[in-house]
Order: sequence, then C-alpha cells, then structure tokens
Amino acid sequence: MGNILSTPSAATSDKTSTPVTTQIKKRLIAAAIFFIAALWLAAIVPTIEIAWVSGILLLTIYLFAFEIVSVDVAAISIMVLLGLSGFLAPVMGLSEGLVSTDRLFNGFSSNAVMSIIAVMIIGAGLDKTGLMSKVATFILKIGGTSESRIIPIISSSVGLISSFMQNVGAAALFLPVVSRISARSGLPMSRLLMPMGFCAILGGTVTMVGSSPLILLNDLILTSNHALPEAQQMETWSLFSVTPIGLALIVTGILYFVLAGRFVLPAIKKNEGATGTSTIDYFKNTYDIDYALFEVEVPAESDLVGKMLDDIEHTHKVRIIAALRGADDLRIGPGGLARDDGITANTVLGILASPEHLNVFVDRYNLTIRAGLESFVESLSAAKAGIGEVVIPPGSQLIGQSARDVWMRKTYGIAMVALHRVGETFREGDGIRDMPLQAGDTLVVHTPWDALDRLKKDKDFVVVTTEYPHEETRPNKVCAALVFFGIALSLVLFTDLRLSVSLLVGALGMILSGVIKIEEAYQAVSWKTVFLLASLIPLGMAVEGSGTAAWIADQTLKLLGGLPIWMLQAAIAVLATFFTLVMSNVGATVLLVPLAVNIAIGAGADPAVFALTVAIATSNSFLIPTHQVNALIMGPGGYRVVDFMKAGGIMTVLFLVVSLTVLNLVY
Repeated sequence: MGNILSTPSAATSDKTSTPVTTQIKKRLIAAAIFFIAALWLAAIVPTIEIAWVSGILLLTIYLFAFEIVSVDVAAISIMVLLGLSGFLAPVMGLSEGLVSTDRLFNGFSSNAVMSIIAVMIIGAGLDKTGLMSKVATFILKIGGTSESRIIPIISSSVGLISSFMQNVGAAALFLPVVSRISARSGLPMSRLLMPMGFCAILGGTVTMVGSSPLILLNDLILTSNHALPEAQQMETWSLFSVTPIGLALIVTGILYFVLAGRFVLPAIKKNEGATGTSTIDYFKNTYDIDYALFEVEVPAESDLVGKMLDDIEHTHKVRIIAALRGADDLRIGPGGLARDDGITANTVLGILASPEHLNVFVDRYNLTIRAGLESFVESLSAAKAGIGEVVIPPGSQLIGQSARDVWMRKTYGIAMVALHRVGETFREGDGIRDMPLQAGDTLVVHTPWDALDRLKKDKDFVVVTTEYPHEETRPNKVCAALVFFGIALSLVLFTDLRLSVSLLVGALGMILSGVIKIEEAYQAVSWKTVFLLASLIPLGMAVEGSGTAAWIADQTLKLLGGLPIWMLQAAIAVLATFFTLVMSNVGATVLLVPLAVNIAIGAGADPAVFALTVAIATSNSFLIPTHQVNALIMGPGGYRVVDFMKAGGIMTVLFLVVSLTVLNLVY
C-alpha cells in the first residue's frame, strides 16, 4: 500500500518541480551573464566609482527582468545597498559612499513622489463624489463592452488630458474610471490599464507643458546659447511646437493596442469576491439557479403594455428587478417596484431569469432583448447591486408571513429569486412569494448593495453575504471636490509653484472639506508605488553623480563619429531612452541636451531639433515599470515586469520610429 501511494506522489513532484528547476537554471545562467558583463565593465571604465555603479545598475536590471523579488522589494534592496556603500567604502576601494546617507532617503520627500501621493488622494476624492462613476457610465454607453472601442475612448481622453497636466495625474484620475469599467464590462483591468497608462505618457509630448523635460527644454536651450556664437543661437520652442509629434504618438499607441492588444496584453483575472459575475456563478453552483441578468425593451405595440408585474412574473418564471420609464423614472430598490405596478409602452425592464424562460417570455410578448446593459449599466453594475443571501432568524416578526404579505420588494428593496428550506431550493414559479416564512429560511435575493447594507441593522433578517461593495459615496460634496481640483489644476498650469505643493493644496482641501476622510486618503495611496519610486531615486543620483551617465554618453557618441545626421539623431534618441529607464527623465534631459547640441553643431545639423529629440525621447519609458505612471498601474493591473517588456518593447520601437519620422518631416 505504501508503494502504491508513493508512486503518484513522486510523479506529481517531478512534474511540478520541472518548471521550477528550469526557471532556476535560467536565472542562474542570466546571473552569470550579468556578472561577466559587470566584470568586463569594471575593466574598461575610468574610475572605481563608475565600476561599482555600473555593477549595481546591472544588478537592478537583472532583479527587475527576472523578478527574483517583487519590484518594490528590489528597489528598496538597491537603495539599502547604496546606503551600505558608505560603510563599506574602504573595502570597496572608495573614498566615500556612492550616495551620501544624508541624501539616501530624499526620494521619499521628492517632488515626484509627493506629487503622486497627492494625485492619488485627489483621484480618490473625485471618485467618492460619484463623478468617476458617471464618467465610466458615459464611456460604457459610447463604447459598450467592446475592448476595441473602450480602449480608444479611454486612451485618447487620458492622452489629451495629460498634455496639459502631469501624466501621472491624468493616469491617477482615470484609475477608478477604468476599475469601474472593468467591473461592469467584464474586461480584465490588465487589458485596459496598460493602454491608458502608455497613452498618459504619450500625452506628455503633445504640448511643451506636458512633461518635465519639455518644460525644462527652453531653459536648457537659453543656457546653451550663452556658449554659442550668435550665428548658431537657437530659438526656443512655443507651446504647441511639439503637438504634431505628440498627436502622432497618441494615435500610434491607440492603434497599437487596438490591433495588437490581444497578443501583447495579459488577461489577468482578479478575484471578484461576491460581486460581478462570480456572484451569479456562486449561486448557480450552490442553489442550482441558472439565472442571468438581461435588459429588455417593451415596444408600444406589445401585449405586455398595461399588465402588472404580478400578472407575468409567476407565470413566466421571470423576476423583474428594475424598470426605467422615460429618461428620469428609474425604479429600483426600496419603494421602487411593487407587484401592482403596471408596464407602460417603451419601458426598459431589468430581468433576472434563466435564458430559456426569458426567450419564451420575449417571444410571447414581442419584446426586444438588448445585447448588454445600457439603461441599467450604472444602477445594476456589480459595484451597485447583485445577488445576496439573507436568513430569517428565530424571533423575526416575518415568521408566518409571506413575501407577498410584507411587499418585500417594495418595502425592503430585495427581490426574492429563490428560497432554500431544509435542504430544498424553491425558485420563481414555485410560489415562493406565497410561502409563509420560517425560522432558518435562506432567501436568495437580488438587491442594491445599499439596501442590503441597511438590512444588517434590521433584526428581522440576518445578512449572510458580507463580501460586497460597502461604498459610501458623497454626491453632496461634488462642488467642493471640483473647486479644490480646479484650484490644484490652476496652480499647476498658471503658477510657478512647485508641482507637489500645488497638488497637495487640492488633496488637503478635499480632506478638510470632508470630500474624503483622512483614513480613506491613506488607503487611496498605493504605498508599493511610493516605495518603488522613492527607492529608485538614489540610483539615479549615483548614476549621475558618479559620472557613469556622462561616461556612457561619451563612449556612445565616440562610436558614432562620421555617421549621417539622421543616424546621429536616432542614436541620441536611443541613448535618451536608455537613460530615462534608469534615472529621472529630468536628469537624462539635463545631461544629454548639451551633448546633443554640440554633436548637432559638429555635424552641421539643427541643434534645436537635436535638443528637442532628447526632450521627447525621455518620455519613451515603457520597457520596465520605472516611470511613475507604469509604477502606478502595476499593482492594480496585476502586471509583472515581463508584461511591460512584452508590450513596452514594441511600443519603445514604435515611439522611436514615429517621433523621429514626424520630427524630420515637420522640422
């Protein structure tokens, strides 16, 4: 018996261990390659500081690419390693640490990190008022549930917004919108967030105020002019000088994801708890209820016009849970629908029924089934309503009364679709609303979540369902939210106030005005994103302060002597793309613009165009999640580094080709 039991176990162990062993082998081989590359660099670089920084840079790329640990843990590890370099400096052959311990944690107070915290709070505040939900509803009305239609709408909106505000701010504002669209359309967040995030980055190239490098560019040009003879003086760029390039990039990004999205975007399904489609699946499995949610329109000529709900539900085994009469008469929840309500012409009905019974019902009355939820996309979304379980406890005043007696749907806002009693489930058509309730009865009901939340305080019920959205919206705070959002945006666009301070004014205003509570503000911040960005900033300091960046740029440009102008320009764009992956885009711009200007003058090209090439190429940050926007969407989208490499690799090449082509066509 022992041998029989051990054989399958061993086989299973072999099967499960093989992929793990293969992965370990790949990581070890990659580690060996990276180690050899680090030793080679150490042999050719001019200083020991550059050698150590190059090695740490390769280690960072290795940790990110092969996901030895999560990206935030990898970033923190690199930060700590840079901090230890001060203590280990004598052993490492250094006179001092690669980054001063006084500056090691500057990232946590940096403009970029404080800005991203502020925009997360502002976005959560706007979401609390219900504004983001309305935006999501509008997008769903236009795009339906088609990925190929929703992606262009979301991406183009974010791209245009980010052309006038920081791209991470635009992405943070649309994060709750995409979340709601995902929940209501059934499309995974991972299929929507990356196109949105990438187009937010691309939107930063539409105007000269869309990204920090472009804002900085004119100042760098004026600084370079001091060292140039009058004949070579460069003109500064106007607000919309880059617009053709930016628009071309946004269009390219949208087309890329529409045409190739199904190949490059991951379909990561997140656990939906007891909301959304998983709710219906749960009740199908538990109670064998083959119900689905449908939206049906009643034409004026239908025989259904004039009938009451009580006339049709029991006979046809359907349950009507919502009705829309005209544009504003929505009936759902407590006081919404009653069995004596009559059906009028052109009414839209929300029906819970099995597909078989619904088809019979529709054919009998010549009704029109809609392809998906349109009128009820907001009110019957998984975030607002769903199926729950309610138990009748001993001592309930409802014992001995039927659902019909207490007008359950109208009084409590719960539409009973099944009753489970002593191991047997009764459904619509079995007379469940006429059955006197008994202690221990489990009622399977469709209900708005706020109505179910109110039932928790009613002693006549015990609410069994706990995993549902307990969302508290504050529509009365819309004006306050818009005022403080407008103040923050105005400070960003029309003043020289530091970006983080401008955005924190809006965030603090929303907290003080009660739009969002301080506890909710803390919850709104993605601390994984904060630690990822803040921990990488010291690496950028080390790359720049040790001379590593200047050495890489110098060596690259030495190899390019004698090349045609367009190849020189392309090489500078590639160099800027690499630098922006491992250091701040502002640092990369400051470092490379003077070099690009000198190369252009030496090659007889336009130095202003070469400078603009650098400032645009530093937005080409899609390959790994080091950009603020990519770090922001990584957690909610459930992405891994390899997902960015897969989708971002192609986007990086497209960015270079399109931007350089349009640059040369226009200038």
